[in-house]
Amino acid sequence: MSTPPTANATPQIPPGFRPIAAGGPYMQHNGPLYLRHEAGLVRFGFRVEARHCNPMGNLHGGMMASFCDMLLPLSAHRTVAEVAHRFLPTVSLQLDYLAPAPEGCWVEGEATVLRTTRSLVFIQGLVTADGTPCVRASGVFKIGPEMPQGARP
Repeated sequence: MSTPPTANATPQIPPGFRPIAAGGPYMQHNGPLYLRHEAGLVRFGFRVEARHCNPMGNLHGGMMASFCDMLLPLSAHRTVAEVAHRFLPTVSLQLDYLAPAPEGCWVEGEATVLRTTRSLVFIQGLVTADGTPCVRASGVFKIGPEMPQGARP
């Protein structure tokens, strides 16, 4: 388990991850999120801060749901050319919470596009907390309009 960062310290981010601006003002407020995209491997992550936690000192389920709701479509943007610049609003999102993600831990997820139709993308993913599986996610996303140049992830 990781040691929580002190209030004045910058959280340590694993090598290869860089900050990503995606998800609009909501995720900018709740982030930052980080991306590692190397040789076909796409991973997203963030460090659990006190502001992300429930009263038990673990990542709040709502924050985890928000992370998964970004992880799945952002992964599709980077792996499926047909949806790379399309808005992918959520039709359905299912989460199985497997283990807690305590304050200070590194949460990291990767996802796989299972199927793309003319109007939908089906995606599944796995999220870990310091390497321990903590959430299994799956979702269906509508292939929406092309996003404006400045809003592309």
